Amino acid sequence: MSSLADPVSPPPSPGSQANAIAIGLYGSAGRMGQAITLMLADEGIALAGGADAGDDPAPLARMADVLVDFSTPSAMEANLAAARAAGTPILIGTTGLTRAHHAAIEAATRDVAVLQTGNTSLGVTLLSLLVREAAARLGAEWDVEIVEFHHRHKVDAPSGTALLLGESVAAGRGTALGEVRVDSRAGLSGARTEGTIGFASLRGGSVVGDHQVVFAGDGERLELGHRGDGRVIFARGAIRAARWLAGRPPGRYSMIEVLGL
Repeated sequence: MSSLADPVSPPPSPGSQANAIAIGLYGSAGRMGQAITLMLADEGIALAGGADAGDDPAPLARMADVLVDFSTPSAMEANLAAARAAGTPILIGTTGLTRAHHAAIEAATRDVAVLQTGNTSLGVTLLSLLVREAAARLGAEWDVEIVEFHHRHKVDAPSGTALLLGESVAAGRGTALGEVRVDSRAGLSGARTEGTIGFASLRGGSVVGDHQVVFAGDGERLELGHRGDGRVIFARGAIRAARWLAGRPPGRYSMIEVLGL
């Protein structure tokens, strides 16, 4: 990853001309699928089609230039397998994934271009970079707590975005999130262990997504955050990422690369 002080290089050329691409949507009937569909017309991008629960994902994978998956964890593996068989690049925005899902994604990157992210917002993408830089410079003596707030219907916690930000903190410190993650505290939980990364999940109302990363030092706090006011921000980022991903060779890609960082 480049430093904030490094010059921003332009994104590479494959897929950048992508007004001609056709996007296939897995989870097209969901909230994100509908938001992306509405925005495609404004972006001048064709919709190759959509597939949802009970549909065969293979035909869509063969028709589309690039696939976008905002389905469910239970459907994602079949969608990924279809993309892999067809050699079609795929953006995976589905959250709540298990280790088995991530292992399948890693295996698929040998045959197809895959961009898997917990959040397609361009603002959150930049936030993740700022968080990593802060963690690297402040060190483990600064306590880190990640607070996320979502609508009452969200089924997974912590959110994919919160975990993405936690991964950024861990990467900045040169450690693995799984070794330092603390999801909840109740009762006599004891004093905080240095170097841990805490998560707190709030649910209620119609909140689209608020995230705050708190770095707490002795006598001072640094707070970095993002508030999402509507799903249009995620749809816009997903379309930009899909446009960028089209035509890429097999491998794993990130939203930070989409921004050219």
